[in-house]
Amino acid sequence: MAAGPRGGLGAPARRLPDRARMTATSAMNCALPPLPGPEEEDQECSETHISVLWYAGQLAITYYDTEDCSVYFMPDMPDNEDLRLLQKVIGEINPQCIVTSAKQDQNIAKFLTNLTAGDTDIRKPEIVLFPNIDFGLEVGKQRILSRQFPFIPSHMTATEKILYLSSVIPFESPLMIRALGGLLKFLDRRRVGVELEESTTAVPILAFKKFVLSEIVNMDQDTYCVLQIFKSDIHPSVYKLSSGLKEGFSLYGILNRCRCKWGGKLLRLWLTRPTRNLTELNKRLDVIHFFLQAQHHETVLTLQGCLKNIKNVPLILKRMTLSHTKVTDWQALYKTACSAVCLRDTCRSLPNTIELFQTISRVFTDDLHYIASLISKVVDFEGSISEGRFTVKPNVDPIIDEKKRKLMGLSDFLTEVARKELEDLDNHIPSCCVIYIPLIGFLLSIPRLPTMVDKSDFEIEGLDFMFLSEDKLHYRSARTKELDSLLGDLHCEIRDQETLIMHQLQTKILEKSEVLNNVIEYTAHLDVLLALAAMARENAYCRPRFTHRHGFHIKDGRHPLMELCAKTFVANPVNSGEATRRIKIITGPNSSGKSVYLKQVGLIVFMALIGSYVPAAEAEIGTIDAIYTRIHSRESVSVGLSTFMIDLNQVAKAVNNATERSLVLIDEFGKGTNTLDGLSLLAAVLKYWIRQGTQCPQVFVSTNFHSLMQLELLPDTPLLEYLTMETHQDGDELIFFYQIKQVSELIRNGKAIKRIDDPSEGDRMEKCKSVVEKFLCLDLDDPHLDLEEFMRKEVLPSAASVM
Repeated sequence: MAAGPRGGLGAPARRLPDRARMTATSAMNCALPPLPGPEEEDQECSETHISVLWYAGQLAITYYDTEDCSVYFMPDMPDNEDLRLLQKVIGEINPQCIVTSAKQDQNIAKFLTNLTAGDTDIRKPEIVLFPNIDFGLEVGKQRILSRQFPFIPSHMTATEKILYLSSVIPFESPLMIRALGGLLKFLDRRRVGVELEESTTAVPILAFKKFVLSEIVNMDQDTYCVLQIFKSDIHPSVYKLSSGLKEGFSLYGILNRCRCKWGGKLLRLWLTRPTRNLTELNKRLDVIHFFLQAQHHETVLTLQGCLKNIKNVPLILKRMTLSHTKVTDWQALYKTACSAVCLRDTCRSLPNTIELFQTISRVFTDDLHYIASLISKVVDFEGSISEGRFTVKPNVDPIIDEKKRKLMGLSDFLTEVARKELEDLDNHIPSCCVIYIPLIGFLLSIPRLPTMVDKSDFEIEGLDFMFLSEDKLHYRSARTKELDSLLGDLHCEIRDQETLIMHQLQTKILEKSEVLNNVIEYTAHLDVLLALAAMARENAYCRPRFTHRHGFHIKDGRHPLMELCAKTFVANPVNSGEATRRIKIITGPNSSGKSVYLKQVGLIVFMALIGSYVPAAEAEIGTIDAIYTRIHSRESVSVGLSTFMIDLNQVAKAVNNATERSLVLIDEFGKGTNTLDGLSLLAAVLKYWIRQGTQCPQVFVSTNFHSLMQLELLPDTPLLEYLTMETHQDGDELIFFYQIKQVSELIRNGKAIKRIDDPSEGDRMEKCKSVVEKFLCLDLDDPHLDLEEFMRKEVLPSAASVM
């Protein structure tokens, strides 16, 4: 990791050209050319070529821009089947070519078809399909690692090159790596920008740059992990061990009080897309504020009751298109339509000043009542459940009603026919009956006599033997044949006619599917905001205030997860300004609450950025474009890097990409290596940010490197603030107060911070004597004597422990 001036290892986040209004954070320095004149603009035409993969709800995008010869990548992001995120990206970068796999989901195939259809006067992107093998994960990695990039020094070994690229490209995003591999294949095949050059000339790639959508706060997977926003646990049920995981104790787990499936899905989407769109955030907060008012409690209960009946409508509509609708699907759709009408009527009675209520009142049209009424008039739910198939109510179709009346009166009629058949049979046959079997028809059933042993004994004059079943002989007679011709196969005819009506009903409902899709979208919004309001009410959360200034002012902030586990939780403030106290160094003994405080700051800011109330008495949140963390080390076996190298990569992301609007949380950085090296790295990173002045990010650092202050390694600046977790020594027992306080007075007075493992006066004297004796034993005339090494290995460690 290099912690040099901005532009060394990485350039700051910048705005892309107007045609590509996205926020990009650069992972490599790329000097910007001077603005071209009119003649140059005519000669140089910028092109963008994008590679896209969508799999299992995850979207990966990489694209190449010929204007700056850079490859931009977006780590794997969740996107729904409507692919709105992809649509937004394509709309912003306006690509010439879209590269994707020939083996893709039908949703993205339909999306690309619609993208290239329409008005021919508007330029449409070219769709390029490659075999799926060209998008393999290992193939993609090999293309990246084997390619020669101009920004990688030629003297680097293969191992050093891998380490270097791992700090630039997130190899932990497999779908993005696959998309990048396909993009490199496309560039080499099309020879973009080097069509007239020799075949040995490769397409120039001067930088890899990470981009995030505008107004979405940038957070990587490490940040989500350490802040415990999501956590997957093995399902405790033995029947579900093979089916996946369940949500553990996480922020999503405690906030997800949604009553319908789509609410929980939307909440997860909001958590993966924190936004800095203050208009959108305040709209969400207005709805939560409304639900928290005591006079609206009955309204909340009514809305929650309706939301319970909102079912999986997209799955039902999909089954309708395939004619695979089940009886339970009709019940679920009927409940959904009725509940949606109830939601609409309730929202119409609420204030129109809240946009969500106004939207629901408008888009939940009378088509919902039409759907519910149609299902109620046509579908016989009781009959459908008893028969296990779709049945219609009486008075829907006169043909079906007539056939059902015949079927209901068939029992008495067949008894009379059986009596006449018995009169025509031999006297030794004691009884008979006429039965109806669907798909076979009417049959005469006679009990098997003891004399009927062989098949030849079954022959009866005037009757056609059919089969033997349960000691019953079944025959066709002249009367049963006449019944077949007169009545026909009633069961099959009724079923066929009801199936026809079901198809007609499905067609009418699918024509109104737009309103059902609106129901899913806006009930999910309503469900999420009701869940956030319930959480805020139960835990005394406050509404955050947003400001365009940089910094945070939080009064009595709490950790949303920790306060649910601890009997008593000590609240702590957060005060970080625009020109002062932007960098905070927090010290204190282990288990005193330093890490909890860092996570608390990150979670409060994050919850505000999804439009939720926050665990604090008051909260004012400044503008945020990214949250970077170095708190816990990720598992290192699968990525092939040491734990310390992973820590360096995490800090490198913050150093390279953080702006004055970013939040950086660093916990115990440098402890994974030797003390002197770790202290030097931490001091170098902090000095780098201090030199940026008011352009530095909001930085919170917890450390046990007390030498950082004792040796005055950092300059005295108002940007810097020293804090500590308050403790008290009661004899041999150390009491934790978990309260943060300033230690700047102690620093200014030249007093050392008292160590928890403070050695006795005798021990300190012995260490001093030991160092002096070793120094006296040195031969200062020896030309091979390395005094610098002696100072580093002997004097400095001892000085830190003695002071």
